[in-house]
Amino acid sequence: MSSQSTGETYRAAGPQTRRRLRLMISALALSTAFAAGCGAGSDDGSGTAGTGGPAGTGGSQTTGVAGTTGRGGQTAGTSGQAGTSGQAGTGGGPTGGTGGSATGSAGASGTAGSTGAAGSGNAGTGGSGNAGTGGGAAGVGGYGGASAGRGGRGGGGGSGGGAGGATAGSTGTAGRGGSGGSAVGGAGGSATGSGGSGTSGMSSGCGKAPGIASSMYNNGQHISITAANMQRRYILNVPTNYDNTKPYRLIIAYHELNGNDDEMYRNQYYHLLPLSNNSTIFVAPNGQQSGASCTQASGCGWPNPQNSDIALADAVVAQIEQNFCVDTNRIFATGWSYGGSMSYKTACERPLGGVSNGFVRAIAVYSGAQLSGNCTPSKPVGYYASHGTGDSVLNYSQGVGLYQNFAKANGCTYVAPPSSVNGNHVCNTLMGCMSGYPTEFCAFNGDHTPDPRDSGQSTSWEYQNVWTYFSQF
Repeated sequence: MSSQSTGETYRAAGPQTRRRLRLMISALALSTAFAAGCGAGSDDGSGTAGTGGPAGTGGSQTTGVAGTTGRGGQTAGTSGQAGTSGQAGTGGGPTGGTGGSATGSAGASGTAGSTGAAGSGNAGTGGSGNAGTGGGAAGVGGYGGASAGRGGRGGGGGSGGGAGGATAGSTGTAGRGGSGGSAVGGAGGSATGSGGSGTSGMSSGCGKAPGIASSMYNNGQHISITAANMQRRYILNVPTNYDNTKPYRLIIAYHELNGNDDEMYRNQYYHLLPLSNNSTIFVAPNGQQSGASCTQASGCGWPNPQNSDIALADAVVAQIEQNFCVDTNRIFATGWSYGGSMSYKTACERPLGGVSNGFVRAIAVYSGAQLSGNCTPSKPVGYYASHGTGDSVLNYSQGVGLYQNFAKANGCTYVAPPSSVNGNHVCNTLMGCMSGYPTEFCAFNGDHTPDPRDSGQSTSWEYQNVWTYFSQF
């Protein structure tokens, strides 16, 4: 309806009709005013402008629960890190105050503590050594100590007493984590001077592979070595079942005049190799002639100028000890004639326990004399000798003189051997010697020989005698 037609209708109407029209117009005006003042509600409950309803209240913020503390390590472990706090819940929409109550998630669990390091045990202390031959017994996993204050390998027991009980052993240090071995010395010999069975000494070569190639021993090969600024050589035999954890006896075999190391190899080190039953390492050094290493047997011997042959013995023993497991309490020397002289000189200059660089425990001299430089022993060394009463090369009295010198050094009650022998050989062992230093002399009716035989014998008695003598230590 237009505004013109509405006015005309109002004027033409009667009083009652005009009243009704005024009421309808008023109602229409009120309705329009009401519509203009109120906002229309939306489907999601949010109010529009106007005198709308109050905004919805925000959702509550719930703090997430912290993660549990990590468990500690088994031993001295560090505590785990605490878990992180959960995220707060987000507020709800403003529809009538129904806020969303999003609960925060729990924090992550703490990391477990790291395992504590194992405690390191203190090393056991070694026992103090009693007098006697031999080094200390090994601690757990260690090796026994060497004689004369040489330290045990790999954390072994303490060093034992000096050879034959001459010096008390020092307190041994135990192997790492193991109990210290008590350094009890070897039992001494009887009043007759027999050798005690002292504890083994262990050389630096124990427990490791040899540095000398296997192609260089047990076959007569010459091994080169430098001593006293001279190029020298020796031949080596090692047990065929060699075990680098087992200490072996070492025997040095010196050849005679006009002999050499090759001869020692051929005669099996004065025939001791077959008797050793894989228990012994043998070396045969080569002598010198005219101030140079021998290149042939003729004229080769042990003149020992400026102790150059002693220097060779030192170098050979050191090299064998470094490369093989040697019982440092059981190193011996033996030889005939010039070789007997060199054995005597080595024992006099290098007695085990008598000097700092000593290593000789006992010797066996066949028909010897002082040909390698005079020496009067002052320290004990086990001594065995044999000599023919009819020796036409080195007089019997010369061999007796060497024997008498060591009888004195060994503290024995000296009794002179017989000046003549009829029939079989005669061996005498002196009484009253220091414990562990047996001193023995065998006289036979014969000339200058390393292989004396009794009547009717096809093989010399000497070989077994010497092996029995060395085996008592």
